[in-house]
Amino acid sequence: MKRVFTLTDRAWLGSCLQYKWQKTLGNYIAVAGSDSSVKIFDRHGQRKNELNLPGRCVGMDWDKDGDILAVISDKSSSVYLWDANVNKTSQIDSSMRDQMSFILWSKAGPLLAVGTNKGNLLIYNQQTSRKIPVLGNNTHCPGKHTKRITCGCWSSQNLLALGSEDCSVTISNQEGDTVRQTSVRSDPADVQFSVMKTDERSSPGESTVSVAVGKKTLFLFNLNDPDNPIELAFQQRYGHIISYRWYGDGYILIGFSQGYFVVISTHIREIGQELFQAHNHKDSLTSVAISSALNKAASCGDNSIKIHDLSELKEMDAIVNLEDETQGLDQLSWTDDGQLLAVSTQRGSLHVFLTRLPILGHSCGTRLAYLTSLLEVTVSNRVEGEAPVAVAVEVEPNFIAVGPYHVAVGMNNRAWFYALGDSGVERLKDMEYLGTIATMCLNSEYAAALFEGKVQLHMMEGEGQQEQRQTRLFPDGDRKEHIVSHALTNDFLFYGTDSGVIVCILVEDWQMLNEYRHPVGIKKVFPDPNGTRLAFIDDKSDGFLLSPVAVNDSHVEIPSFSPTITGVLWETWPSDKGVFVSFDDDKVYTYAMHKNTIYGPRVVFVGSTKLPFSHKPLLLYNGELTCQTQSGKTSSVALSTHTFLTHTHSPGAHTHTPEELGKQLTQALMLKRFPEAWELCKVLGGPAGWAEMGRSCLIHMEVELAVRVFRMSGNVGMVMSLQGIKGIEDRSLLAGHLAMFLNDYNLAQDLYLESSCPNTALEMRRDLQHWDSALMLAKRLAEDQIPFISKEYAVQLEFIGDYVNALSHYEKGMTHNNKEHDEACQGGVARMSIKMGDIRRGVAQAISHPSRGLKKDCGVILENMKQFSEAAQLYEKGQYYDKAASVYIRCKNWSKVGELLPQVSSPKIHLQYAKAKEVDGKFKEAVQAYESARDWDNVIRVLLDHLNNPEDAVRIVRETQSIDGAKMVARFFLRLSDYCSAIQFLVLSHCNDEAFQLAQQHGQMDSYADIISSEATQEDYQSMALYFQGENKHLQAGRFFHKCGQYSKALKHFLKCPNTDDNLAIEMAIETVGQAKDESLTNQLIDYLMGESDGMPKDAKYLFRLYMGLLQYREAACTAIIIAREEQSAGNYRTAHDVLFSMYTELQTQKIRIPAEMNTNLMILHSYILVKIHVKRGEHLKAARMLIRVSNNISKFPSHIVPILTSAVIECHRAGLRNSSFSFAAMLMRPEYRHKIDPKYRKKIEAMVRRPDTSEIEEETTPCPYCGFTLPQCELICPGCKNNLPYCIATGHHMLKEDWSVCPHCEFPALYSQLILLLETDSVCPMCSETLSVNQVEKMDDCSSFLQPDQSEH
Repeated sequence: MKRVFTLTDRAWLGSCLQYKWQKTLGNYIAVAGSDSSVKIFDRHGQRKNELNLPGRCVGMDWDKDGDILAVISDKSSSVYLWDANVNKTSQIDSSMRDQMSFILWSKAGPLLAVGTNKGNLLIYNQQTSRKIPVLGNNTHCPGKHTKRITCGCWSSQNLLALGSEDCSVTISNQEGDTVRQTSVRSDPADVQFSVMKTDERSSPGESTVSVAVGKKTLFLFNLNDPDNPIELAFQQRYGHIISYRWYGDGYILIGFSQGYFVVISTHIREIGQELFQAHNHKDSLTSVAISSALNKAASCGDNSIKIHDLSELKEMDAIVNLEDETQGLDQLSWTDDGQLLAVSTQRGSLHVFLTRLPILGHSCGTRLAYLTSLLEVTVSNRVEGEAPVAVAVEVEPNFIAVGPYHVAVGMNNRAWFYALGDSGVERLKDMEYLGTIATMCLNSEYAAALFEGKVQLHMMEGEGQQEQRQTRLFPDGDRKEHIVSHALTNDFLFYGTDSGVIVCILVEDWQMLNEYRHPVGIKKVFPDPNGTRLAFIDDKSDGFLLSPVAVNDSHVEIPSFSPTITGVLWETWPSDKGVFVSFDDDKVYTYAMHKNTIYGPRVVFVGSTKLPFSHKPLLLYNGELTCQTQSGKTSSVALSTHTFLTHTHSPGAHTHTPEELGKQLTQALMLKRFPEAWELCKVLGGPAGWAEMGRSCLIHMEVELAVRVFRMSGNVGMVMSLQGIKGIEDRSLLAGHLAMFLNDYNLAQDLYLESSCPNTALEMRRDLQHWDSALMLAKRLAEDQIPFISKEYAVQLEFIGDYVNALSHYEKGMTHNNKEHDEACQGGVARMSIKMGDIRRGVAQAISHPSRGLKKDCGVILENMKQFSEAAQLYEKGQYYDKAASVYIRCKNWSKVGELLPQVSSPKIHLQYAKAKEVDGKFKEAVQAYESARDWDNVIRVLLDHLNNPEDAVRIVRETQSIDGAKMVARFFLRLSDYCSAIQFLVLSHCNDEAFQLAQQHGQMDSYADIISSEATQEDYQSMALYFQGENKHLQAGRFFHKCGQYSKALKHFLKCPNTDDNLAIEMAIETVGQAKDESLTNQLIDYLMGESDGMPKDAKYLFRLYMGLLQYREAACTAIIIAREEQSAGNYRTAHDVLFSMYTELQTQKIRIPAEMNTNLMILHSYILVKIHVKRGEHLKAARMLIRVSNNISKFPSHIVPILTSAVIECHRAGLRNSSFSFAAMLMRPEYRHKIDPKYRKKIEAMVRRPDTSEIEEETTPCPYCGFTLPQCELICPGCKNNLPYCIATGHHMLKEDWSVCPHCEFPALYSQLILLLETDSVCPMCSETLSVNQVEKMDDCSSFLQPDQSEH
């Protein structure tokens, strides 16, 4: 708080002062000390007048309007009245004989109450000069009170409450009549009227009288409940009550002598409770005061003043220390407007502090001028970094105006002008106007003052200018307008009149540039800094935006414009020229003017911001509002609509919730702050933010930016669409496309029609299928398109069922020059005619129409309408024979059905026809129709029941596997006693139980068993097994026990089979044991095969098969060797070879080592087989070599020793191997062989022995495939590496690495060159006997996988 002035007087020293502020206005303060005078000062501390009294002043008070000050003294019965308006003093005689002690003006009227020391009362009416004395003449007829009246208070209903030293309180009406009276315990003080808080609805007005009793308790007396007064006592440590004040909704603030400051409520539920308590002053408290205008409370004590905000008492608003007042402070008092606070001291001085300034301020661009003291104006430009400049002014101003280089202040009809220069502030001049100035505006050269409905425009400097350029008064003499508001920019003067006219004056030549007429009067005008836009408020409190320099007078209503709005500020940040705010006492409303949108110019409401208490907005810069406060300072308020500014550039932006970021994005887009919106979209990350920004870009016609945004959101379709319209220069056409993209089709149409391509509107409506609109546009723009639109419209109408209008549009759609289109319309006419009941016309149209599809469509419609004859006719014409036949059947027109039947493919129709023919007794035709319908059951039924043709029935059952048909055939054969056939067809029909019973009854179980085979269930197999068991048919019983999984019983029956069935039974037993995998059953069968049970060993082949079935391959291999040996001994060399080969391949498959004996035996047997092949091919040397190998192992061929040796002698002799031939011939000459030699060879052999020839062709050598050692080609053991060498299955020679191939079937190796030669004459593999061709054999480059070290078991 700032001290304005201090009042001291020698006559006041050492005494406490009485003083009273002028009510309402607060322009004067009356002060009385211990001397006989009352001094009157103005609000700046200048003495205005002095009232000299005959004695000391004992009381004074201002009337309710602050016009008259009433004063009483202790030595006079007169009341002194000072009129503030005329500065004159008068007095009235009270006619009181005793000394006056109390004086008080009414709150509500011109009534003055005066009390005396003896309790008498005078009520004086200032308006009528009527005096109402209430006097007492003795003790039996006292006045208002019996003792001195010390305190009192008027209510707003003109009731007067008085307190007296006689310990009573009276309440009187304005006539002086006592209404209520009550006694109190001690001397009353500080009587006040107010309203207590109650739950019930109380009578209006101040109904509670409060009074401090004995400075200890607070007495509350309710006039509506006089019998129940309330008396409140307080803690002793508080001291005695100094003063109290009512405020708010029934709250009381009380100051206590010990420095305590307490707040209580008078609500009955809260009474007695302290809501707030503070020890404000250490030693003593002398006074409390409340300013309802400021909503603040003050207390004084010791040498300090402490101020609290009533809305938050715990917060200390201000503290003022008066260090020089060592004797302490006395009384506090506020002016009614709260601007000034006076405090008197114990030593007789009075200090006045400025607690609230008049909020006077103005801005020009970013420069501010505002009142910082009653006689000081501060000019600042914080945006441009200029230091604040204080300007001392001569008077307390009523208005302030600031321009780029000047500041002006003034009051009434006078203004003072100051120049703001680099060297400081210079006073230019003061100027008087023809009336009281309402407002003033400045630009760089001119000042414009508004007074009494006129605006005077004049230069502030340049006295040497021509007179006509010095000043000009608006409106001109011939215009009878009353100006209510004006504004001045660098180039333009704007003013608005009460008749609704807004005039734009070009300052340069003082000529009217434009004029706009509004339907109602103008209240205020607010141009932007450039003067290109102007916001104004009319008498209806509606807001509008105007382009005053535009020729077309276009104006836009400001949305959501509150009727309480008092002003508008434009954004001064250069990039936000279209943003402005409006404000009232509580809120600031942000708007944005969007000039270039698809909707045209418009104003959008962005949002509102709460305005702190008693803040007046002066400047808006980049979302920050600079406000003036009551304390003479400025405060910044960040608009809630610009929160994105602090977050998009701050590191903490990512901590905000998606909802907050989404709200900021919306604000940024509404304010057209696209760079900030882009950053917010990146932070949000989701497609929703980009979509919102993209939509905003479309609205603002920012096509390039929209492409970037939609590319970020991944909307490829929109990107392509926008790129397609990039180069359009026609603004209306471009806006139309954008409106269409935003689904605002009506707007798009209007814009297209305004553009250079109005046909685009028609294309859009057609694409959208808005046919009514399209037809209306076609009539205006393209009549040749009407038939095509009508046809498309008719299709839609037909779809929704509006057949009348569809028919009309189909008929309108005929062009008579477009065949395809006209045919479509004719089809529509046909369909609509039928649907509307004109069947003859519709059918005729459909028949004559070339389209098959139309005939089908019309047929469906007619069929649904139950017009079967016409429907069938159309189906037939359209070659839909199935549909036609179906409808003819519904008509019972069988003859037509029969005609169409060859073309019908639907089984259902054939079936219906067949049933009809069967009913007519035409069974052969019925059978044919049933066959066409593929209803085989009915075919079989008719063949058996009516045509007695079982052969065809059986054939059909076998072909179709029909279960029901099989049942019918079975019943047929049963009637003929052909039980075997009946059983067969019962099984075919899955009637196994019936078939079983039938077979059992008629001894056909063997047939049943053969028929059922694999189709039976486990129960069926068991039933048959039990049956054959009972019949002692062991093979059949074992067979079916095996099939149902009862392997033990099955084996038992197989082993009981007689010898005739021996072979089959043993095979079945081996299969059973193989599947059972039961060791005991296996041992049982082995014992049987070895002859342990009956002493008769069985053939080894069965043991081999058993081991194979049990997957015991080693045992099977040993058995295979035995079997092969037996076969070899019996001379069955091929059989022995095949046994060993099959076992060899099985062991290889199971990855089991091949026994060496098996390998050797297979090699010898294969060499024997190769002999015949070589001899057949005439390759005698190869045959001789193989016979030598066989003959060397002749003991393995006991049945054919002599024939083999004889062949060896002959082939060796023929091949030139004479020594080998001689050796084998000598062997034949042994006695045991000699007589067995074939007689035709005997003499030759004997001759060879008698005359031996030992010449021998040397055997060709080849390398070992393992180590490369050279050895004879028929040698199979390498002397170098000792490996058994793989042999060629085509020659018997050992293999060569460079000539390797394998049989693709058995994978045995062969020399590629030799196998190819062999296959030229013989197309089977010599080892596996599988068919083999030259193309299947491939030469192998890498044979390492076959050259593993010896894999045979030794």
